[in-house]
Amino acid sequence: MKKIFTLAGLVSTFAFSNAQIVINEIYTGGGLVGAVIASDFIELKNVGSSTATLTGATLQYGPSSGQFTQYHTLPSISLGPGQTYLIQQASEGQNGINLLNPNLVVDLVLNLDGSGPVATLGVQIGLTSGKIALATNNTRVTGPTASNVIDFVGYGIVDQHEGAAAAPSPTVLNSITRLNNAADTNNNNVDFVIPLFPTPQSTGSTLAVGDVNGSRSVFIKNTLVKNNEIIFGSDVQDVKIYTMTGQLLKNTTVKANAALNIADLPAGNYIVTGTVNNKKVSERILKN
Repeated sequence: MKKIFTLAGLVSTFAFSNAQIVINEIYTGGGLVGAVIASDFIELKNVGSSTATLTGATLQYGPSSGQFTQYHTLPSISLGPGQTYLIQQASEGQNGINLLNPNLVVDLVLNLDGSGPVATLGVQIGLTSGKIALATNNTRVTGPTASNVIDFVGYGIVDQHEGAAAAPSPTVLNSITRLNNAADTNNNNVDFVIPLFPTPQSTGSTLAVGDVNGSRSVFIKNTLVKNNEIIFGSDVQDVKIYTMTGQLLKNTTVKANAALNIADLPAGNYIVTGTVNNKKVSERILKN
């Protein structure tokens, strides 16, 4: 049975379809020749209608066949409806762009057989086939219906998966992502598709200008951009606008209450970064 983690950190047992925090996106080509991202990543998401919390949870990885072999712990996470949690895993080369503002950079990977830590920063996720489980604890997951499983994704040619078939295989160019960010149906082949490009998104890494200088102003006043102009709440140096995959689109400097025209950018999500009072700030915007 899957679990919902409440704000109090308690665990309640529900039907599979009621899992709130799920595995939303997986990229496995990090750093390889032709890769678009420099490291593998796993993105979690709250697909429910209320805030949910993970406490004491782990992410476990297994190869295409056989037991789950590695895991790492997660800090306590509280996500509101629709919020994501981006986890940077291992890199297997020097190719691709770095992730922007991951919520967690994994620095300790443990073996499920009890042996010492793995000498790598993050899990090296199998490129085309493998299995990943979000679990309530560090007990080895035995399958998609194990009692400690919150969510389970088998992809490619793999011996375990949710539902009738596995999710498709990622590539160095493509992640696999939950279809339309929809709720979990516990069918990996139905829930996951291959998008045109990876779309890693983090939550909670934004630093408001008010946190920097004690003022009431904010880095960006209108994170929902409806008139082609981003309005900034303070003087910001080295303003950069990125696509969600890290492609740099603009680089400028703006004054407090000034507007930056982005009429040349198509509708969609972007990451805006800058420097305020010598502190780095960032914000995600949605251009309507």
